[in-house]
Amino acid sequence: MNGYFRLINGEGKTGIKLIPPTGDGKAIDMNDVVEYLSMKGCSCDLPALKKAVDAAAKAETVIVLEHKTRFAERECYKLTVTPDKMQAYAKFYAASVGGENMTEEEMLKDLEMKGITCGIKRDVIANFFRKREYCEDILIAEGTAPQQGKDAWIEYKFNTDKKARPTLNEDGSVDFFHLNILNHCAKGDELAVLHPEVQGIPGENLFGEQIKPGDVKKESLKYGNNIEISEDKTILTSMVNGHVELVEGSVFVSDVLEVENVDNSTGNIDYDGNVQINGNVGTNFSVRAQGDIMVKGVVEGASLWAGGNIVIVRGMNGMGKGILQAEGNIIAKFLENATAEAKGYVSSESILHSKVTAGEEVNVDGRRGFITGGKVCATGSINVKTLGSEMGADTVVEVGADPKIKERIAQLQKQLEEDTKMLESIQPILVSTKQKIAQGVKLTPDQLKYVQSLVLANQQKTEAVAAAKAELETLRKQANDTSNTMVRVKGMVYPGTKICIGDVSMVVQKISHYCRFIKERGDVKMAPL
Repeated sequence: MNGYFRLINGEGKTGIKLIPPTGDGKAIDMNDVVEYLSMKGCSCDLPALKKAVDAAAKAETVIVLEHKTRFAERECYKLTVTPDKMQAYAKFYAASVGGENMTEEEMLKDLEMKGITCGIKRDVIANFFRKREYCEDILIAEGTAPQQGKDAWIEYKFNTDKKARPTLNEDGSVDFFHLNILNHCAKGDELAVLHPEVQGIPGENLFGEQIKPGDVKKESLKYGNNIEISEDKTILTSMVNGHVELVEGSVFVSDVLEVENVDNSTGNIDYDGNVQINGNVGTNFSVRAQGDIMVKGVVEGASLWAGGNIVIVRGMNGMGKGILQAEGNIIAKFLENATAEAKGYVSSESILHSKVTAGEEVNVDGRRGFITGGKVCATGSINVKTLGSEMGADTVVEVGADPKIKERIAQLQKQLEEDTKMLESIQPILVSTKQKIAQGVKLTPDQLKYVQSLVLANQQKTEAVAAAKAELETLRKQANDTSNTMVRVKGMVYPGTKICIGDVSMVVQKISHYCRFIKERGDVKMAPL
């Protein structure tokens, strides 16, 4: 049993009896005694009281508090309600010697008068009045917390990872029959399932006030052609054989346009879905597809644009005019005298005298794995087996900022310069006008209208300058962040090769093997692989 205390009221004096704990009970807390005496308006000698409280840890102690007669004090309690109104604690204090104890019914009625009507723990309160444990915070009421609901979510039955990589054979060549990037589907296949949101259940605090659960996120299935949705709007099913992919939150199924060759027999191709070419693409022809382009033969000096990926099984000899552009990835056995641009990654066994740009990374580390001549750029890293040429062909590799980020930085700098000049011309006029008005000069309606237009332009340009500076700062950080970019050479790099990382560069001076190039302390450094 905890230690506790009670007042002693006598003729001409008031004292306090301090009863020690028994068993594993807690000793009397000085703060509890002081708090109780303060509640009852009873003065005391704090040092003497502290000494008595310490002594009461082992034996019953009595100390006189003041020399005056007081009325008997009834048993009472201190009520504490948490700020969120979800929990109420009671700390009971014993009646003075000769004072009355309070009853369970009395306490319940008191709680009701205080407005606490919900979550009252009657069994806990009844237990106190059976055992009377004083100077202990007892949880006597607890509200009902709201049950949070669940957000809706969509389960896609196909691979939505755009960064899947092609499989490499044991000899280092690319397995073009297992590229891991095309999601085949058949008629009747389930493509996506919507798991609807689950609404939460409101809670209630001690005073009967309702507590609303958090809002839940709703979802709906978005889809294109060749797909049907169930009556309850929760399941998408393919209506055709083809390829499925997720584009900006919408599910698309494209059936495939299949031709033998792209030449005089077909002319240029412009198709909404995927295109499969079993043979070759001839010079000066173009293939445009909203989905993927698969060429099983060779691409010559042609132009290919894909809303998805471009795959060329036997490679491309662009003859100086061939162009590949993919919103996804580009995979080709070789790229020679071509221009290739992918928002994803570029993977090839060799790149020769070509201009290649990748939004992610460039991998040329297959069986042959060389980059010779031309310029190869990647926002991420470049991985290659042999870099440059012993014949001295000009070879440049660059990693770091996306070229589009650099372009946007230039646009913002130009915009800032123009907007700043305009502000510099407007603000003196506004300052002068403000001074005239302060001196009592009245403006004509036309002057007032002109000044108002300047005020509006000043506000708009000021906001535009602030927004441009914020965006410029963000883009510059991205452009300078080269922490995860490098050029890895798994074989040999030849002298004369230029390595650019972010805004710095170096030219390789001697043959090196198994190395990587990183940006360190403002310079391009070569380090072991």
